[in-house]
Amino acid sequence: MKKISILGSTGSIGRHALDIINGDEIEVAALACGRNIELLSEQIEHFNPKLVSVEREEDAKPLSTKYSSIDVLWGEDGLNAVAECDADLLLNGIMGMVGLEPTYKAILSGKDIALANKETLVAGGKIIMEAARNQGIEILPVDSEHSAIYQCLNTYRDPNTSENVIRRIILTASGGPFRGYSIEQLQNVTLQDALNHPNWSMGKKITVDSATMMNKGLEVIEAKWLFDVDLYKIDVHVHPQSIIHSAVEFIDGSIIAQMGMPDMRVPISYAINYGERKNIISVSDGNSELGAKSMKFTDLFEIGNLTLEKPDMSTFKCLAFAYAALEEGKSYPAVLNSANEALVDLFLKEKIKFIDIQNNLESFLEKHQPVELKSIDEIKEMDREVKEKIRRGLW
Repeated sequence: MKKISILGSTGSIGRHALDIINGDEIEVAALACGRNIELLSEQIEHFNPKLVSVEREEDAKPLSTKYSSIDVLWGEDGLNAVAECDADLLLNGIMGMVGLEPTYKAILSGKDIALANKETLVAGGKIIMEAARNQGIEILPVDSEHSAIYQCLNTYRDPNTSENVIRRIILTASGGPFRGYSIEQLQNVTLQDALNHPNWSMGKKITVDSATMMNKGLEVIEAKWLFDVDLYKIDVHVHPQSIIHSAVEFIDGSIIAQMGMPDMRVPISYAINYGERKNIISVSDGNSELGAKSMKFTDLFEIGNLTLEKPDMSTFKCLAFAYAALEEGKSYPAVLNSANEALVDLFLKEKIKFIDIQNNLESFLEKHQPVELKSIDEIKEMDREVKEKIRRGLW
């Protein structure tokens, strides 16, 4: 039986993962969440982990009293303890740079990583991938797009051979709620408009990133590190139906795509089961008390048409910024990520307009002086400095 620890157990990724976990095959060793203590309590009672962590000390104390047989920790130390606990696999489903260090510590402790935290590879791709190779562990992608690529490349798992057979990676994007908008139209969109994703149910930050197309830009950077391919081999295609989750074109002209209804339980299951396909439709219907919803198979007749479009990078500039940051290298991808995270936070608090995210990001990146980031601590310090500058408008 495999043991799994989960960062972000009450978030979208964590809830979907627990929805499909079969206690006969996977044991939940540890859980970490933010402030949703009520749902965490339900998860504790259902899965009986030996360790849990929460964001705040004031939430940890009553949990420790209520569940005296388990260890209850909090804060950054708690996240790291969950990452380093006695488990075979860490599922990292938390948002933001806070997910970088626990991933690194889990790798050093010999765990495989099921990765949904984008910041881990965007900010620390070189360090993380080198550590993974040195420890001989697998990084299993959880994002639907990277999972699709991983599935298409399943025959070519050796990174030393996959580069030789890939002509290009086709990374699909829904286009978000503002697909087809002009720069002028983006001037007037509201927070509620940006949070209304047409296909996926996600957290607020990633939903805004989808609306700006930054989410796809971050995924381009992730794909470079996950699949060890050159930047020029990664193409973004806008696919509003979100049925083709991504594809790979090989050197013989063949294209293999992974398709299915938009449901995160599919890529999560593929990752935590190490590429073994499970009947998660029947499993997911069994944990209804924890918020499961029914799944369905793909009916191509019902869908009818699948369309693909070129992304408009002159309007949705964040995608262009990501390509440029990856090409420039050094600290650019980390700074891009941190500045975007701070700007999206300001937008979610309605302190700036939607269009200000990309406008301010462009201005900030133009003034950045790149440096080589050689450690996790250096990346964390850069992240802190960038966010402080964004919050104070000091650039």
